[in-house]
Amino acid sequence: DRKEQVIASIEEQGKLTDELKQQILAAETMVLVEDLYRPYKQKRRTRATIAKEKGLEPLAEFILQQNTDKPLEEEAAKYISMEEGKEVADAKAAIAGAMDIIAEQISDVADYRTYIRDITMKEGKLISIAKDEKTESVYETYYDYNESLSTVPGHRILAINRGEAEKFLTVKIEAPEERILRYLEKQVLTSENEFTAPVLKATIADAYDRLIAPAIEREIRSSLTEKAEDGAIKVFGKNLEQLLLQPPIAGKVVLGWDPAFRTGCKLAVVDATGKVLDTKVIYPTEPHNKVEESKREVKKLIDKYHVTLISCGNGTASRESEKIIADMIKEMNLNDVDYIITNEAGASVYSASKLATEEFPDFDVAQRS
Repeated sequence: DRKEQVIASIEEQGKLTDELKQQILAAETMVLVEDLYRPYKQKRRTRATIAKEKGLEPLAEFILQQNTDKPLEEEAAKYISMEEGKEVADAKAAIAGAMDIIAEQISDVADYRTYIRDITMKEGKLISIAKDEKTESVYETYYDYNESLSTVPGHRILAINRGEAEKFLTVKIEAPEERILRYLEKQVLTSENEFTAPVLKATIADAYDRLIAPAIEREIRSSLTEKAEDGAIKVFGKNLEQLLLQPPIAGKVVLGWDPAFRTGCKLAVVDATGKVLDTKVIYPTEPHNKVEESKREVKKLIDKYHVTLISCGNGTASRESEKIIADMIKEMNLNDVDYIITNEAGASVYSASKLATEEFPDFDVAQRS
């Protein structure tokens, strides 16, 4: 879809060539499609568009030809203008405007961006430093940290992103700038002209610093984040799968025990198929302390439904409940009854959900939990 939009937009501007169309159609990533489209994108007013409005494009072309035998100021003087909206104060201002135009042209070349992105990924580093070293936080590992972009693992990328979002870290990408500038100079400088070479070298450095590097950094960080998130989802998925594939406790009538203090311990008996047989609330813990009465109530449920397993939640009052259950099994010689402590994370959230209400419409939230 994006390729079609890009081709239509360039065609509308009357700038679509067969070669460009083939390049766009052959592009295998969204990034490359955007790189090819960049020179034709309707830009907001940039320094280059302002310079073009002042009529400095021919001067930019003149500099790019690199064959002058006179100082550039002589040619640039022709562009001095006092016309409203097109003011060019002096030769220096004309050259600066022409440099802005060239810098944008350099930054728009798709091949340059592809090379710079690849070399930055291969040789660049991810760097994070503390905004304030004295502040304590869980991100202290990353207060003075750098690692090669090609090897940094996903979990670290996500941790650094969180540290940055929470304003503990400043994060940047360090690219092999010298190599990149040498590469761009090789592409742009066609002759060692004493008048144009220094200007073009300065323009190349400006194009990289101001236009290319920030964009490449954003792209790389967003693609690293995307990859890290995909990886995290895979790991969570795998862990969840293991959890869901744990075999259920088969063939046992289970007494669920949701421990609590003030509101009492909620009990529910389910048969081997998970059907609810009975529910009850007992008060063996603080502040009620009806321990003996509670034991008798539980014994009745065990005898009536042939309960063989008590499953006690690990929340508030879990230790106190476990002691009561263990004492009761011992005192009443309940040799056929075992007990386990169960992780109740998510139980109360689920019990208040629409799905749980449909599953157990006749119970209140506490009993469902």
